[in-house]
Amino acid sequence: MIVRELGGPGSLEVETLEKIVVGPGEVGIDVKAVGCNFFDILITQGKYQVRPDLPFAPGAEVAGVVTDVGEGVEQFSRDDRVSALLTYGGYASAVSAPADRVFQMPPEISFEDAAASGLVYQTSHVALVHRANLRAGETLLVHAAAGGVGLAAVQIGSALGARVIGTAGTKNKLELAAQNGADFVFNYREEDWVARVNELTEGRGADVIYDPVGGDTFDASTKCIAFEGRILIVGFASGRIPTVAMNRVLLKNFSLVGIHWGLYFDKDPAVLHESQRALCRMFAEGKIRPVVSQTFPLEEAQVALAALGSRKTSGKIVLIP
Repeated sequence: MIVRELGGPGSLEVETLEKIVVGPGEVGIDVKAVGCNFFDILITQGKYQVRPDLPFAPGAEVAGVVTDVGEGVEQFSRDDRVSALLTYGGYASAVSAPADRVFQMPPEISFEDAAASGLVYQTSHVALVHRANLRAGETLLVHAAAGGVGLAAVQIGSALGARVIGTAGTKNKLELAAQNGADFVFNYREEDWVARVNELTEGRGADVIYDPVGGDTFDASTKCIAFEGRILIVGFASGRIPTVAMNRVLLKNFSLVGIHWGLYFDKDPAVLHESQRALCRMFAEGKIRPVVSQTFPLEEAQVALAALGSRKTSGKIVLIP
């Protein structure tokens, strides 16, 4: 699914390409499932930090079967079941991916689940474990707790032994967050969730706040963060990038912690591979499980991203080539 002009998801069009070329250090993959993410919308609008030359295909999460391996690749073989995390280009029936961005799939996971879990679970795991050092017994507040990364954060936080609070905007989303490990859920449209968080923690506040929303949600989060708490800056789905008065940071000794997940491929890929191993163990133990809310044919990527952009979806949307 190719973007020839930056016009949002509606600009996606079907194109049939020649056979992919697998270069040195790369792995060719017959794609069975593709995960959709909010930044797929942004990249088609030219509003994401990654801005490929036109034309390009969006898509970062794929799962499928290895068809070919390039020179120098020894860790993969033909017919291996794998997932891959790309910069872009995943909205396709076949891809060529750098070997260091490809991961063996556990035998018990389906292609749909693998495509739905790669980026969101790695983002949340690296954020909570590597960046925030979330510990058992701490209180974790997850915003947009029924979304892709939010639901992953709820499951991982629960698996790590934290007390998890989730916020969402509908009854169904609150129920989904609760079913996936949230101990308490608040409707941010109807409740004063800041007061409720402070009440639940006896005035202490949340030790870690996972914020993929930004805007007003971030502003309010600074009012219920604990002493020496950590606010994870995951994204800005609200559309507004917030700022903060630094005296507020000083008064509570809390930390603002960025999580630019993709940067680890360039700076420290070992972090991502260790995260993937930990996630595979959690999956095998039944502690985490991707929630796929809808699937669409790859050719209906426009419709899939429109559903995602409406914020009426829960969990993950997956495309099937």
